[in-house]
Parts: sequence; structure tokens; C-alpha cells
Amino acid sequence: MQDTGSSEADDKIKHKLSNNLRGINEQSRNYIRDIVVLINREIGINKIFSIILFGSQQANKDNTIVSDCDLLFIFKNRVSDHHIKEIERYFIALEIKHNFKEPTTKLTRNVLEVIQHSTGMFMSHFLTKRKYWEEAIFYKIFRVNKVFSAMFAPRNIVLSNVIQNSTILYGDDIRSIIKPKIKISVREMFRSTVMNLFISFFALLIAPRKELNSIKYQLEAIKWSLKASNYYCFEDSELLNTIVKRFISFEKPKAQLKAKRFYNKFLELRNQPFNNLKFMLQCPFRILKIHMKAILFRKLTKRKSTENFFEVKRYNVSQREFPIRY
Repeated sequence: MQDTGSSEADDKIKHKLSNNLRGINEQSRNYIRDIVVLINREIGINKIFSIILFGSQQANKDNTIVSDCDLLFIFKNRVSDHHIKEIERYFIALEIKHNFKEPTTKLTRNVLEVIQHSTGMFMSHFLTKRKYWEEAIFYKIFRVNKVFSAMFAPRNIVLSNVIQNSTILYGDDIRSIIKPKIKISVREMFRSTVMNLFISFFALLIAPRKELNSIKYQLEAIKWSLKASNYYCFEDSELLNTIVKRFISFEKPKAQLKAKRFYNKFLELRNQPFNNLKFMLQCPFRILKIHMKAILFRKLTKRKSTENFFEVKRYNVSQREFPIRY
């Protein structure tokens, strides 16, 4: 029989979360409530500093059948790594219960874990400590492979997206603490290109195994290519429909129709995913093109901004101050 005091505490936590879960779909709401109740029972909710929901499961975002529920739990520094690992064991069962993860065979699980633990893709929970967040230690925040993260992950773009495109579900808002440490450079775009190409080729490699549902990884590679490139260009986190329109407009007039067909298929497959080989073979080339267009756009806008600045300066200089004529 369930303890009455424990049940009342769980109800209070669920009630406290309710206001912050408005607009989020029922699947995600139930998953989040169960996760928080689990944490409270195992180590106590008072040891959580902040719970952040980011990505497509927020209200009015790009939520589709292939979307996961991105939750970042920031624990207080006094919580041991042992406690964090212990509680994480229960998360997988809850992800399966709420259909964010499919039960798999041992072989399938081992294959998929290679990509998931290297990139953080299709992980519905990330457990870290406050000190790792404040120091912006990427691999400690998202618990991804340290070497892969250092070499390929567009760390600053991902962290910027989390800060800008997230909701505080519980606890304190400490998102702004790491803003001064985040610098976006062209190096981030090269990392994004390599990482998403890696994911894309991985998807093609596992495509013959239908049970691995490789289209999910291909769609994710295109999505993150678009989101990272869009942030590099505009420093915002718009919906995918808006980002797609922007990148179609980057194309030459003759190429826009072809780009539009590709992106329409991309958006369609996100709602009804299946292994479309023709689409999947186009993805590596499109990933390269997305990043190249973004780098060129940023370069051109930066040059134009510089030219405008010097034009204004030149306009403000009087003949007395600058008497030399050619």
C-alpha cells in the first residue's frame, strides 16, 4: 500500500508543475510528472536546482512523431555522481512507458547507443550538476563522449539554442549565467557540418536494418543542420517552417524549386517517417549545402555591415578634417 504522506508530496509536486506545463502535449506532461515524482522519491526534489525543458516538446514548437522530450536536470553540487547514476537507471523504463523510447533487442540497443551517447540524439534526459552548467562544460552537461564533443560538437550553438529556446519547469533560472562564455565562430559551423555528416552517413549505413528506423537519424541530421546554420546567420530559434523558407530563399532562382521539393519531403517525413532511400541519399549533399550557404550569408552580411559603417564615417567627415583630394 502506498504511503499517504508520499502520495500527498507527489500531488503537491505535480500541482506545482502544472502551470509550467500548459500548452505541452499530454504525452510529455505525463512523462515529466512521473520523472519529477521519481526523483523526489529516490533522492528528494530539494536536491534539484533547476529543470529545463528545451527543444520541440515545448508549447507551440516543432513537435512531431519523431520528436523526443529534451529535459535537462541541474542538480545541486552536493549530489554525488553515484546518486545521479542510480536514478538514471529508472529513466529508461519511464521513456519506454511514455513512448519516447522503443524497447529493443540487445544487439540493436548496442548499435544505437554508439550514436546516441556520442551525440546526445534521441536522449530524453540529461543529468548534470550546477557547477558543470556554470562552467559551460558541454560534455558534462549533456554527458556525451568527451573526445567526440571536443572535436565535432557545435557546443556554443547548442548551448545558445538551449538558453534561447527553453522553458524553466522547476527551480531557479540560471540560463543567463553562461551567456558571456558562449562565442559563435565559423569553427562551430565546421563542427556542425562534420557531426551532421557523420550522423547522415551512419543513417545510410544502418538503413538495411529496418528495425533500426534509420530515417529518424537522417531527419535529425537535417534538422540540426538547419537549426545550427540558422542560429549562425540570425542568432534566433525560429520554427522549422520559417527556417526552411529562409534557406530556400538563399538558393539561386533556378535551384529554389529543387530545394523546395527536398524540404517539403523533409517536413512530410517528420510527420510520417519511413525509410525513403531517395531522400536519404540526397541528405549528405544537402547538409553540406546548408552549412556552406550559412557561412557565405554570414560573410556577406558582415562585409555589408562593415561597408555601411565606413560609409557613415566617411559621410560624417568634413572637408576641413579631411582636406586631401584625389
